[in-house]
Amino acid sequence: MDLPAVSECTVDGCSYNHEHACNAAAVTIGASGSDANCATFIPLGVKGGLDRVVSHVGACQRADCTHNSSLECTADAVRIGAGADSADCLTYAV
Repeated sequence: MDLPAVSECTVDGCSYNHEHACNAAAVTIGASGSDANCATFIPLGVKGGLDRVVSHVGACQRADCTHNSSLECTADAVRIGAGADSADCLTYAV
C-alpha cells in the first residue's frame, strides 16, 4: 500500500522537523478535539528522526475526514503546520 507523503511541515518547534521536512518515518494524525492534530509532534530541543527520509502518514484517527478510508489517509500528500494545536494536518477536510 502506498502511504501519502508528508509534503511539508512548517512547525519549527517539532523535533522531527528538519528544514521544513518531516524526518519521522511516519506520522499519526490524531482525533482529539475538533482539529486534526499531528500526534507525532514532539516539542523538544533534541532533534529526532532519520537523516534522510520521506515521511508518510502511518495512521489517521479522523474518521470524519474526506481523505479517510478505514482509518487510512487517501490524500496524495498532506501538509503539517500550525492550527488549533502546535501541529495540525492542514489537508484535513470534512
